[in-house]
Amino acid sequence: MDFIGEDFLLRSGSARRLYHYYAKPEPILDFHSHLSPRDVAEDRSFHDLFEIWLEGDHYKWRAMRANGIGERFCTGEAPRYEKYLAWARTVPATLRNPLYHWTHLELKRYFGLGQLLDETTAKKVWDSANLQLRRSDLSARGILKKFNVRVLCTVDDPCDELNHHRTIGSSGQDFTVLPTFRPDKAFLVASPQDFNAWVNRLESASGLSIASLHNFLDALKRRHDHFHANGGRLSDHGLNHCFALPCGEQQASSIFSKARAGRSATKEETEQFSSYLLLFFSRLDADKGWTKQLHLGTRRSVNTRMVGETGPDAGFDSIGDWPQVASFCSYLDRLEQERSLPKTIVYNSNPADNYAIATAIGSFQEGPIAGKLQFGSGWWFLDQKEAIEWQLNALSHTGLLSHFIGMLTDSRSFMSFPRHEYFRRILCNLIGEEMESGELPNDEVLLGSLVRNICYANAQRYLNLAVEHPETSTEPAGSAPAKADE
Repeated sequence: MDFIGEDFLLRSGSARRLYHYYAKPEPILDFHSHLSPRDVAEDRSFHDLFEIWLEGDHYKWRAMRANGIGERFCTGEAPRYEKYLAWARTVPATLRNPLYHWTHLELKRYFGLGQLLDETTAKKVWDSANLQLRRSDLSARGILKKFNVRVLCTVDDPCDELNHHRTIGSSGQDFTVLPTFRPDKAFLVASPQDFNAWVNRLESASGLSIASLHNFLDALKRRHDHFHANGGRLSDHGLNHCFALPCGEQQASSIFSKARAGRSATKEETEQFSSYLLLFFSRLDADKGWTKQLHLGTRRSVNTRMVGETGPDAGFDSIGDWPQVASFCSYLDRLEQERSLPKTIVYNSNPADNYAIATAIGSFQEGPIAGKLQFGSGWWFLDQKEAIEWQLNALSHTGLLSHFIGMLTDSRSFMSFPRHEYFRRILCNLIGEEMESGELPNDEVLLGSLVRNICYANAQRYLNLAVEHPETSTEPAGSAPAKADE
């Protein structure tokens, strides 16, 4: 029997019914992904399992290092197949790590391979997967269609011209790929070399000379307008914590000029400038009806020796313990006073902050938008079963799960779309068990509608994306079996 069976993670009859008849048929709206729009525009084909599955996956690298595998097999120069074999040798050591689930779920859904991956099965899996990668449904576009992805939102620098998005948009596909405005490099005044290199790019992209803070903000607004004209309706920031130090225009201008002159901003100046910019970007989002995403709470690049050798985003990050609540509430309150608070999704990487962030969000909800502020799905170190349940519980117990906009991949790999299935199974299991224990009513239509909305419809309504979606009734998608536990 395959490890990943039809009822994987579904421990009750109610859970199984909710998943198979309500969650599984729903399409995917992946509103935060690091996939390459170029790959989709060019309909990239993948030459082997390493290229589609292992290239750039820092989750796997962390596990391999913990298993005693040398760096040459992670980020180094070892041949592709040797890197893959090193991963296959590691997989049995990942029992109870989410990687064990993800690995076998992905092999099953992409290639129909049900055997456990280890050193003895590695060659057979490699050969079978590589042969199947020649199929048209496993190219970049084929995968989006195979997994019924209606919308994919990529993460894009404000200087990007978005040519690939336009190519996709004019190609008559059944899916939509939209850009997300992520201006993280605009905050780099503590590193003037990096900051000025990026500002020079911004000059070229915007067509404006940038000699002052006023020019800088004008150029950023022009790029924000460009994204809007190309379908962008979301922005995103990756922050250690939410910035909220008071900073007026004159002070921000002085800090900007200092960085442009090649002098590093102090820690306090960096936070002041970041606070000023964060409010500026939020006002742009609110004016256009966009949704802002805040990724909070991660401490990046903690192993400086290895980061120096491999570069960033190679698996040397951790959960941070930044004070979050005071500055986060101050940021929201300042915008609320101005009536400039946009729709906002907050992703938290430290579970100790779950209830604090969820309750802070609840203080700024306002009609007519249901769930205007969202406590986003489990992120980074928290996108596994236990922490997904923590997030669902914190949201349910302090707010309204019924308006939650669900899961995303946050991935750079085209093999990651089963993350949506993983989330849906966990969601259905949680709700199904409470139906059977009597904590929730044994009303399949009521709870099935909740599940269906979380899987797709809530996100489609909330993000206000022009995406066609077939009308769905309140009845299950298909003929459901009797309610008895199979």
